[in-house]
Amino acid sequence: MSISFGYFLPAYGEITSFRWFSAGGGFRLGHSLTSLVVRRYPLCGRYRLEEDSSMVLSSAPVFSRSVKGQEWYQADDIAEEYDDKRFSRGGQLIDRREKEAVLNAVSPLEDRKILEIACGTGRFTSLLAENGADIVGLDISAAMLQRGRKKAQLRGVSDNLEFLRGDAGRLPFPDNHFDTVIAMRFFHLADDPAGFLSEMRRVSRDQIFFDTFNRFSTRSVYNWALPMGSRLYSKSEVAVLLAKTDLTLVNVEDDFIAPYGLYRAIPNVLAQPIRAIDTTIGKTTLGDHLASVSYWNVRLR
Repeated sequence: MSISFGYFLPAYGEITSFRWFSAGGGFRLGHSLTSLVVRRYPLCGRYRLEEDSSMVLSSAPVFSRSVKGQEWYQADDIAEEYDDKRFSRGGQLIDRREKEAVLNAVSPLEDRKILEIACGTGRFTSLLAENGADIVGLDISAAMLQRGRKKAQLRGVSDNLEFLRGDAGRLPFPDNHFDTVIAMRFFHLADDPAGFLSEMRRVSRDQIFFDTFNRFSTRSVYNWALPMGSRLYSKSEVAVLLAKTDLTLVNVEDDFIAPYGLYRAIPNVLAQPIRAIDTTIGKTTLGDHLASVSYWNVRLR
């Protein structure tokens, strides 16, 4: 069984069918039709069927064909502890650096139309909205999106952004719809990175920004133990991806020789001197080869 309705894409000027399936492969409705409404999202020009109260169709998992660890990621308890586990203690330094990298790459933001893929709890979504962007955050996890909406409300930017639940491999937007598309902490989960990057290129008319975890780094020591697994990239692999999708590299920044897990495990007061040493080594040629993460700023040809 499936329930269908239309939504309008301004660039196409047509009505397109959209389905939620009651069994595997898509969204599953968890409530009767009387509790659902059709809402219009002005930033992305779509109409969407949603629960009137929570703005989420269902907490049932949605599955993409090419993303690792989807069921684990969509669990409610993972969303509840996500920010605290990763960005408290010494993880605050990681959070600060990632936000700095995003802001430096995509600014100026005033009236810039941005799509954030795998937005999670909205760390970057709310930040970019605060700085003037018109932003849509898309994620596969209903629980993550709920926390993102609460975060946006607390920061007073709910009217400046939209959160949508969906699959990054089949983006529900017309070609060239956004100025910039960003995807942070996403490509290490992608089984088909070329396919995802191609979709990002399709909906962007100017810029794409994303990060990768690097193959020849300290992360490779403990990568096997991560619950979702993790795809590690070499610089040459990313270069091939960019060539395949007809993208031009503007610049790449490498960082974090010490593994993320170390920063998260220790108090911020101890992490700060380690970060200072890390940054110093990172500025050397050795640092370029040992960095755990790379931030890629690319543009359409």
